[in-house]
Amino acid sequence: MAEDIIQIQDQYYIRASASLVEARPHVLKQDNCFAVFDRLGNMRPLGIRDHGLFRDDTRFLSRLVLDLQGKQFLLLSSEVREDKDILAVDLTNPEFTTSKGQFIGQDTLHVLRTTFLWNNVAYERIRIHNYGSELFQVPLSLRFEADFADMFEIRGIRRSQRGQLLPAQVSSEGVTLRYRGLDGVERQTRILFSPAPDVVSEKLAQWWVPLAPQEERDLEVRVVCSYGGEEIPPLSYQEALQAEREQRAVLRSLAHRIDTGNAQFNEWLNASRDDLVMMLARTPYGLYPHAGVPWFATVFGRDALITALATLWWFPDLARGVLLYLAAHQAQEVDPSRDAEPGKILHEQRYSEMAKTREIPFGNYFGSIDATPLFVVLAGRYVRRSGDLELLRQLWPNIEAALSWMDTYGDPDGDGFLEYAGKARRGLRNQGWKDSEDAIFYADGSLAEPPIALCEVQGYAYEAKLLAAEMAELLGQQERAAQLRQQAEKLQQRFWEQFWCEELGGYVLALDGRKQPCRVRSSNMGHCLFSGIAHAQHAERIARQLLEPAFFSGWGIRTLAEGEGRYNPMSYHNGSIWPHDNALIAAGLSRYGYKAEAAQVLTALFDASQFLELRRLPELFCGFRRRQREGPTLYPVACLPQSWAAASVFLLLQACLGLEIDGLAQQVRLTQPTLPLWLPHVTLENIQVGRGSLDIGLYLQAGGVGINVLRSTGDVELTVR
Repeated sequence: MAEDIIQIQDQYYIRASASLVEARPHVLKQDNCFAVFDRLGNMRPLGIRDHGLFRDDTRFLSRLVLDLQGKQFLLLSSEVREDKDILAVDLTNPEFTTSKGQFIGQDTLHVLRTTFLWNNVAYERIRIHNYGSELFQVPLSLRFEADFADMFEIRGIRRSQRGQLLPAQVSSEGVTLRYRGLDGVERQTRILFSPAPDVVSEKLAQWWVPLAPQEERDLEVRVVCSYGGEEIPPLSYQEALQAEREQRAVLRSLAHRIDTGNAQFNEWLNASRDDLVMMLARTPYGLYPHAGVPWFATVFGRDALITALATLWWFPDLARGVLLYLAAHQAQEVDPSRDAEPGKILHEQRYSEMAKTREIPFGNYFGSIDATPLFVVLAGRYVRRSGDLELLRQLWPNIEAALSWMDTYGDPDGDGFLEYAGKARRGLRNQGWKDSEDAIFYADGSLAEPPIALCEVQGYAYEAKLLAAEMAELLGQQERAAQLRQQAEKLQQRFWEQFWCEELGGYVLALDGRKQPCRVRSSNMGHCLFSGIAHAQHAERIARQLLEPAFFSGWGIRTLAEGEGRYNPMSYHNGSIWPHDNALIAAGLSRYGYKAEAAQVLTALFDASQFLELRRLPELFCGFRRRQREGPTLYPVACLPQSWAAASVFLLLQACLGLEIDGLAQQVRLTQPTLPLWLPHVTLENIQVGRGSLDIGLYLQAGGVGINVLRSTGDVELTVR
């Protein structure tokens, strides 16, 4: 049943009672448009509800099936090609007799479907080749529909009413499918064919393709996703492909090149790079990484901030785009229906019909406690990385507004801790990165009562204050800098006093509204190493505990330790393994000097990548213990690709190398660089440092890691600790 595929609670969390892993869908994405296909290159919504062609959280094409007069093709091979931009599907025919009485034996015809996206248009070329010994009239059919479903409908939200499907417009060249939403906007799906079909209707195009022996012919299909009055002139297949390839090459050139002595690790690096490029959207403020396909292919504040932090040393232009976009959309007023307050940073932005009619609160929704301090953290780290004082001056009012929110709305009782209690009627109950409804609880498993102060969020606030002090000094505001440092020191001291639990040997998950601790062993405490708020003695015990079997499955660190009240290795947040969570923890381990432990986390996720199609790490996978000769157990409805999962490898590598880039001081610093035995050397090319650049080689040698400067321009200093 379609209803069994995905269920979602009132808080909009995805749960599964049937697995999509078996279907292994293919995904394409470009800017605000993405598509999900089956292995035959078709879109079949019945039973697999996320299939389709989407723009701005609306499904503009819900069905697209290629067949031979109703007979399904046989699959030969199917893949998204190496650059992640083209779906290529090889098909052949079953044995069948056409309606004109002509018999065609199995494996006589070869069909190659190649599909890509460009500027809100899906381009498909169908190349058909006759390997038989006689002339055939091949009856090729393409069946299509557009339901214009909102993404939240697909995720399971039931609507009391919908807009109106309008009559289709049919001509010899194509078909236009139309829908007028409750928001008053007309959405259109224009399907264009070349050559023109022999038969065309509002749901079907059919060609009788004459093919002599060894002859080959091409059909082209273009699907244009547009709003009423919007003009999107489609290009030819070849013109659009060239434009898409040129843009992809430009985006890939913005990041540094990394090469290593392990071919499989290079594949993981390159796959992650290509996933990140796929997830980027061009905005008036620069590049912005959408969160994940299919459920979160839109702007998320927290996800983008963590993605930008993870890739900052490697791809600093991404951080600039994220900062400018979020600054432009910072909350200006109090609006409880959107959990908005002045200075708060955006959590989620949706453009669909249900968002515009306020059926869901996520049009511009601010229900996250951590995006605001993380915005300040990214700003501070970006300025240090780039030396871009001009951008600092531009963003300083936004940074001050974020700091003001942290001191007021973010801390309503004035105890120094950031805490949340959602106000939006249909918003999120939990507003940290573990935002499912059952993620924050007491030792006995009962749900914690808000307002809730999460341990890792206090760490983000601590680092935000310290980095804001650095930025204030750069602007000549010495008094403000001293004030911020004093606030950070006070917060750190209070954090040690209130969050440390000797019994747990770590920081408690959270404090509830009565300041009672949630004594739960969670991965959240690893983020306290990432931010630097942890006491050195506490860090030692946390580092040891996170790599013990209760947390460490062999594939990574679980979100929750075995034995905790709500532990379940198949739970979204209560026992699963998230790559980005592991990467942040590894960076924290490295910060406190635990390089071998950071390398152990890198090794676990590298091993996991070897079992995954396209070397692509998903949003999460299950937390079952590692078994010999078996890969990790996949989570049924994890987003794939997911930006912060793709970004994880870059932060993991940085953690092992102890790499810091200081554009202000014109320095590259390596602190206790460590390489696992399976990674004999790493070459980092064209690392931009202020006005100069470096190429660095690191290699395993007896007693540690050797370092060579392979190329240097400008006045750049390399220091090794």
